[in-house]
Amino acid sequence: MNILDKIIETKRQEVEQLRKVTPEPVLQEGKYFHRKGLSLKNRLLESRLPGIIAEFKQKSPSKGEINYAVKVDTVTRGYTEAGAAGLSVLTDFEYFGGTMTNLIRAREANPDTPILRKDFMIDPYQLTEAKAMGADVILLIAACLSAGEIHSMAEQAKALGMEVLLEIHGAEELDKISPAVDMVGVNNRNLKTFEVSVETSRALAARIPDQFVKISESGLSSADTIQNLFKEGYKGFLIGETFMKTTDPAAACRELINRLKNG
Repeated sequence: MNILDKIIETKRQEVEQLRKVTPEPVLQEGKYFHRKGLSLKNRLLESRLPGIIAEFKQKSPSKGEINYAVKVDTVTRGYTEAGAAGLSVLTDFEYFGGTMTNLIRAREANPDTPILRKDFMIDPYQLTEAKAMGADVILLIAACLSAGEIHSMAEQAKALGMEVLLEIHGAEELDKISPAVDMVGVNNRNLKTFEVSVETSRALAARIPDQFVKISESGLSSADTIQNLFKEGYKGFLIGETFMKTTDPAAACRELINRLKNG
């Protein structure tokens, strides 16, 4: 069993437990459930520069602990002030050290910035949960879901007022893209081996239909690389570890954005 299979197995158990503890009707009474969502898609389309989606991630299966010395509200507010187009907040605890509390704190600290809930979404319950906690965008990972599941969950997310980012890892997943998704992200990190190659984004750039906003994810640190991918059609760039491994993630984000502005 590879790491992705382990994560999904754990996630199914978590969701079943959460559903018992906090039923969906209770989630629907949450502070943010009826809040109008913000559009990450539009933020990216309207920008003349590469849009940075800055991530708060404290550990990963491949790197272990990344940074537990910083606070989510401070870092995410700093990302926003640095000019990030959107935020990504990990909510998986077992493998990535994330929490739903982190998402809520990021929402409170950044009321006008689109936020992606970064997790392994395998059940419609998680969509209601994401909306209740203040997410504007949810992530669907093609490697975890069938084409039918992707379409169904994307439509449900849209009905709840959230946008959908579908993550793919290779050409074999292109046929899973549903017209109900808003953005297609290419993860340069193979979730089964955790090997990283930006060539994955380059190889798939022209094969993703232009109706979807294209996002490159993982392994990004060079302004030159980002600019080159921007020219190939990518509008957004999801970056976490590059920022989070520093003592001041927001400053690292600001430095990269300034390089992109001046490049």
